[in-house]
Order: sequence, then C-alpha cells, then structure tokens
Amino acid sequence: MGCRRVLVTGTGPLGCAPAIRAQRSLNGECATELMRASSLFNPQLARVLEQLNARFGAGTFVAANAFRVHFDFVSDPAAYGFVRADEACCGQGPHNGLGLCTPASNLCADRSKYVFWDAYHPTERANRVIVSQFMTGSLDYVSPMNLSTVLEMDARIHSLEDGLLV
Repeated sequence: MGCRRVLVTGTGPLGCAPAIRAQRSLNGECATELMRASSLFNPQLARVLEQLNARFGAGTFVAANAFRVHFDFVSDPAAYGFVRADEACCGQGPHNGLGLCTPASNLCADRSKYVFWDAYHPTERANRVIVSQFMTGSLDYVSPMNLSTVLEMDARIHSLEDGLLV
C-alpha cells in the first residue's frame, strides 16, 4: 500500500498495571498469569515480524519491545528517577487502580515521580522514557534497528531519490 515502515508494539507488562495489582494481587506484586501471557505473546509477535521482514524487506516492520522498556522502570523505578511504579498517580482503591481518574480520585502531588498516571496508562514522563528507548535504544528495545537509524536511512534514501530527479 506504499508504506515504507510499520512500527509494531508488543504488549507491556500487563500484570503490573495498577488496575491488575488492585484486582488480582494480594501482596501488590505483578499478576503472574498476565505477565506470562505477555511473555508468550511478545516473542511470537517478534517471529511474525521477522517473517514479514523476510518477505517484504529487512526493516519494513520494526518491533518495539514495550514490555522490556516498561518493565525496566517498573522493576527498578529509582534508576529512572521514579518513586512509585506500583500505584497510579490518579485513581481510587488499592494502588489507585480502581475506577477512572475523576475529581473524586486520589491525586499524587508530583506525577513526574510516578510510572503510571491512571489504572493502566503511563505518565507523560514514563512515555518519554519509552519513546527515548525506541528512538535511540539498543536492539533490546527495538529491532531490527532503532527509530533514529530508521529515520537516518530513510533520509538518505530520500536524498538519493531527490538527487536522481534533479
């Protein structure tokens, strides 16, 4: 259909979302069964993308490992400057993981210290970490190349095409 690149993101650490911790965990740990589901799905997705790249050209499909990058700061939030990775900044109930973020919700004082904004979604700062790893990170986070490499390659291709047209 004419696209040059397709970025495909696997699942993050589903069992670590505050909503899941609130609903399925007695001790606040990540829910094992959903972590297992992610660990089964993501490698299969990566294999399918490798097959598609073999068919349509290397680097057409770029796999973003949302699980790895997100789990890195869920498992060691202090390494990324976060204070809380086990509860949401805005919500209700255990881990602020129940309900929507509304005026009646508990609200943290500084959302930049939290990995999760609400029951499922990362904060703006957490999303910036995720995007940064996809842009410049290693093949642990994005493959077959990071997005900076993709953009550089595409810029060179456009330069060559423009040069041929002149």
